[in-house]
Amino acid sequence: MAAAETGTGTDSVGDAAPTEPEGPVETGAASDAPTDSSAEAVPTETEAAAEASTVTEESAEVGADADDDSAVSEGAAESGADAPDAPVGDGAGDGEEPPGDEPPVRGRWRGWRDRYPVAARTLAWTTTVLAAVLVLFALLMPSQAGKFHPTEFLRLPVEAIFGAALLIVLPRRPRIVVAVLAGLALGVLTILNFLDIGFNEYLGRGFNVVLDWSLFGDAQAYLQDTFGNGGALGIVALAVALVIAVLVLMTMSVVRLGNLVARNTEAATRTTLVLAITWVTCAALGVQFTGVPVASEDVALAVQNRAEGVRKTLRDEAEFAKIAKKDNFANTPPSQLLTDLRGKDMIITFIESYGRSAIEDPVMAPGVDATLTSENNKLTQAGFAAKSGWLTSATYGGSSWLGHSTFMSGLWISNQQRYRTVTAGSHLTLPGAFKKTGDYDTVGVMPGIQKAWPEQKYYGIDKLYDAHHLGYKGPKFSWSTMPDQYALTAFERLVHSKKHDKPLMSTIILTSSHQPWAPIPKTVPQDQVGDGSIYNAIEKAGNKPADIITSSPKSKVEYGKSIQYSVTSLIDYLVKYGNKNTVLIFLGDHQPIARVSGDHASRDVPVSIIAKDPKVLDKIADWGWTDGLQPEHNAPVWKMDAFRDRFLTAYGSTPHP
Repeated sequence: MAAAETGTGTDSVGDAAPTEPEGPVETGAASDAPTDSSAEAVPTETEAAAEASTVTEESAEVGADADDDSAVSEGAAESGADAPDAPVGDGAGDGEEPPGDEPPVRGRWRGWRDRYPVAARTLAWTTTVLAAVLVLFALLMPSQAGKFHPTEFLRLPVEAIFGAALLIVLPRRPRIVVAVLAGLALGVLTILNFLDIGFNEYLGRGFNVVLDWSLFGDAQAYLQDTFGNGGALGIVALAVALVIAVLVLMTMSVVRLGNLVARNTEAATRTTLVLAITWVTCAALGVQFTGVPVASEDVALAVQNRAEGVRKTLRDEAEFAKIAKKDNFANTPPSQLLTDLRGKDMIITFIESYGRSAIEDPVMAPGVDATLTSENNKLTQAGFAAKSGWLTSATYGGSSWLGHSTFMSGLWISNQQRYRTVTAGSHLTLPGAFKKTGDYDTVGVMPGIQKAWPEQKYYGIDKLYDAHHLGYKGPKFSWSTMPDQYALTAFERLVHSKKHDKPLMSTIILTSSHQPWAPIPKTVPQDQVGDGSIYNAIEKAGNKPADIITSSPKSKVEYGKSIQYSVTSLIDYLVKYGNKNTVLIFLGDHQPIARVSGDHASRDVPVSIIAKDPKVLDKIADWGWTDGLQPEHNAPVWKMDAFRDRFLTAYGSTPHP
């Protein structure tokens, strides 16, 4: 429509509908020529230079309807002067701006409009209606997918009334500037609303305009792992094109509507006044339609909320820096740390996206609960016992590192800025506490890490085995670089089975339950794991991400299967390779995305401590946790940042702030 509308504004020089001649036109040689009412008016010599400087601005008014026969040159009208008497061209190029010099696009559009006036008028009105619909959509658009109901778009936005009033009273040039800026602002608002929808769907919160830009790099990596380089490039290109389209179309729409109210000032003023009175009345009386207020001020509130969010983010950065410097165990002597766990081989394992929904959701719970029961029986038969409870994660749906750091540090790490602050400091972590005793070697097995990881030093991990150091030769399973069974087997081969002068403190992050849950690995005989090549056939036979990621029912089913696989892999490893000195803590880092866990799901995740030595579990008998791998529904729920201090205290650590 952009090409079709160029040059149709009544503000454009040479495009305005001609005025009816008041008398004979004295143009020298052409004075005897008959008047052609369809010909373009040619500016007089004294006005040509002045008008030339405004052609660019005037032609930008793409929203004007050039087929409005009653329109006159707005430039002349606003200057207070009558439209000049103009010579009528005869097609021979006898004027100062001959018809042959008209831009081709504008000339073709004018010619088509003259030949098909009804179609041109219909197209113009259709474009205007679409522009109005687009603007109203931007003003009334919810920021959460669950709120998209028809009644949301039957409200009266105060911003539209105020904007119309402003465009009515402004002169042409300021009106164009204001319309362009307003259109761009509405375009940005629309994009931010779509980002809010996406973040609410995946992370259970809105988009943070200060901190969340860095997450787009992770999103691109996720797309590459899920859909391949070609698919990821196509999705990114489409997203960029949509952003540009939204900005351009929204700007053109506001400009067009601004031109419309300017050409019909009297009618626009009456309509705006009626709408303003209606809005005030509805707001004062609290009028609602199916529970939705008719008087809307969503944009104003959204801008206010975003501004407040920016202020809170900036304040939080400074306040958290002070909080992170305080540590109840910062000065605890090594001899007074974890005295009741000395000599134990400690393993802390995170299972990706292992949330409360896996245990309690009607779709996923039957399979997961059956797996927890059978795996708990394996533990019992092998002489192990377990206690389980709930922790409320600092994140939801993603950003697993926020959950990891919250659990390890005892600080509430709910955003990227807090993560950067804490990992740049020296706040004591759980692995760091074991390292500080001097009695442990600390190891990390993290197959999800595929690039440099400077946080290793902060966590107190001496030796890191990432995706490139576990010897895996098999295929990736979407985002997950390797199956959990392989990662645990590699841990046994490279670390646990080796002779050590000190007990191990191992941190393991399992990734097979990471979205999109397609394809999912299968358990293979332990002696066939090898270098991972056996998984090639399993990966090829599995589901394709595109078949699962867009379907909530399928995602639920496959997510449940992935949790069953991860839990089974971990317990099988513990039963086979654990001993009387092994202590395992395993938990989820966060709930799965809302498409799986459901709208307004809690942020709770299961946590379990497993050991053969009964003294280990006796130390936490007063925690009220449930016996076994499956916590009861009413088991205690702690915030995840509370675990570190409770754990350190339970196992003999003396606080020294």
